[in-house]
Amino acid sequence: MRSFQIEVPDDVIDDLHTRLSRSRLLPDSPRRPETGMSAGYLRELVHSWADFDWRARETWLNSHPQFIVDVEGTGIHFVHLRSERPDAPALLVMHGWPHTFALQLEFARLLPDFHVVVPSMPGFAFSSPYDGAMTESVMARLMHTLMTDGLGYERYLTYGEDISANVSDLIASTYPDHVQGILATHAHFGTDEERALVEDPDARAFFARLAESGGPDGAYGHVQATRPDTLAAALNDSPAGLLAWLVEKLVEWSDTPTSDPEMVERRISRDRILTEAMIYWSTQSIATSFRRYFDSGEDERIPPVEVPAAVAIQRHEHDYPESVARSFYRDLRSFDRMPEGGHFAIAEVPQAMAMRMREFAFGLGLISDPKA
Repeated sequence: MRSFQIEVPDDVIDDLHTRLSRSRLLPDSPRRPETGMSAGYLRELVHSWADFDWRARETWLNSHPQFIVDVEGTGIHFVHLRSERPDAPALLVMHGWPHTFALQLEFARLLPDFHVVVPSMPGFAFSSPYDGAMTESVMARLMHTLMTDGLGYERYLTYGEDISANVSDLIASTYPDHVQGILATHAHFGTDEERALVEDPDARAFFARLAESGGPDGAYGHVQATRPDTLAAALNDSPAGLLAWLVEKLVEWSDTPTSDPEMVERRISRDRILTEAMIYWSTQSIATSFRRYFDSGEDERIPPVEVPAAVAIQRHEHDYPESVARSFYRDLRSFDRMPEGGHFAIAEVPQAMAMRMREFAFGLGLISDPKA
């Protein structure tokens, strides 16, 4: 294991500014959908990125202790915020796509009574790609090995979002002797085969809604799974294009009105948005971030989770049925629907999510006061 500091070379920043200054931006197309990025918002973000004080942001990021450790030949980058309490519970916090670890840090900083580990998933940011098919099972094994063999935590709590939600479920179901509990805001969906067998009318309606929206809303994932390198070649060469591709999802999936893209900044500030873009740009990791989509293959069937679980349904999946959660999370300690916060729950409402994590840990006897 070695310490790590982010140091983007000056020539990378100079090249970025040159490219941003020469951006060829288009107007909105006729009859554009009322979703995603607007031409006006993209233009604002491009201009803001050109004036962005990256060095100040880099200093802030480097104020968090960072390390790289070799796990099965893969260099895993992570932030490790240790509690002053030697008996504090360990917590693994994983990001999804198009997140990076940076979007999870405000939440992590609110949990000084936990040992918080925030990794960059393989192929994202400062973690190297995995040399093989990066399936959910592989990611679960790598993250578990990081926590146990790498950091010495025999038991820990786990949380994941987006592509790491199933990884979190897999960790909990595969390594129950090591997982003290799981908090889920992206609760388990099951495979297509499992969904077809549900009998609860609310569950059938929920999965039917997902299937209906999966065509237009899932187009990005289809491209990333079938033509990843073609898409990545364009995004890796154009900062404006990269910004549009990343921020469209922040706009569409967060708990904000999609008809007004700038409303996303009520939840995720512009500095945080540009930090995400800068990390992808400077590490040239957009192509390897697509690996999870390309390598996914058939849906993996995940055994039910037997360890204690708390499920808080984020608003992007507001109609997720409780019956599905109870059939999968066999020791469900709480189930509720979040009044605020969408797909990027711990980035959008970090204080509320920190309190949920504390209350869950308190109920498990891992901390003494959830309001401390």
